[in-house]
Amino acid sequence: MKFKKILTIGINETSLNADYWKRSDSLAEKRISLAKDSLEIKMQLKDTDCLLVNPFAFKVDKEIIDAAPKLKYIGVLATAYGKADCEYAATKKIAVCNIPGYSTEAVAEFAFGAILEHLRDLERAKTQARGGDYSEATFSNTSEIKGKKFGVIGLGRIGLRVAELALAFGADVFFWSRNHNKEAEAKRIKYQDIETLLSECDFISLHLALNKETEFFLYEACVEKIKSGALLLNLAPNELIDYNALEKRIAIGDIVYIMDHTDELMPEQAKRLLRYKNCIMYPPIGYTTKEATVKKQEIFVENIESFLKGAPMNKVN
Repeated sequence: MKFKKILTIGINETSLNADYWKRSDSLAEKRISLAKDSLEIKMQLKDTDCLLVNPFAFKVDKEIIDAAPKLKYIGVLATAYGKADCEYAATKKIAVCNIPGYSTEAVAEFAFGAILEHLRDLERAKTQARGGDYSEATFSNTSEIKGKKFGVIGLGRIGLRVAELALAFGADVFFWSRNHNKEAEAKRIKYQDIETLLSECDFISLHLALNKETEFFLYEACVEKIKSGALLLNLAPNELIDYNALEKRIAIGDIVYIMDHTDELMPEQAKRLLRYKNCIMYPPIGYTTKEATVKKQEIFVENIESFLKGAPMNKVN
């Protein structure tokens, strides 16, 4: 069984290597690739039965789904699928599949790389050494993770791995999620209500999937509750946080905010945040290891293959 037409939107040729494109192309009679702002999208959707999208570039809403009467499958080239209307797709018997778990180790390890770079002032240290100054005299005010309270919001694959690594560093680790997690609690990762976690933890790491229920999860009142002196790390979608409230809190100067989804910021929003030294911004590199890149492509194509075999994998609706 094959699809009649695969339509990709917002996915560059470099998003998959040649072998994976070859595999995916073998699953359809033809493939059309369009940019996220192409004027041809609606026209090409008319006879598309397989839609593959970059969810950070393109939103699959009711209007898009209705424009594709033959659509059977939506493949999301990411773990996050909040920009696809999964519930509406389900009413049309359209499967939506994502790519879970491919970057768990990559993102969790990057989380601590970013935290340690800030805590130990590593960027300044490298710059100083490159200039020929090898004195340690000005680095005595750096700090450690051990003994601190470390809160994780969202205990999926990445959140759980971050919590495990925080334990290994000797932190007192807490989590909030919709449900208690017996596996985590057996490892001494303790459940805490969200208000207490925000107000008491020295480190707060955000790992929620973006959907209708989690959009602006950290609303203004939550942002205001964050402990003074805390480090807030967000390697998840920006829409999880009320950014106006966050900027107000950053401007006060009593928290540090670290993020890597900078490509999703509006240019003016990014420009404003860059003014603050306590706002540390990275390109979206948390998931970009060699290992994660291969795994991402493999799962993406396997999802399509399994759907055509009648046994869909990683279906989210």
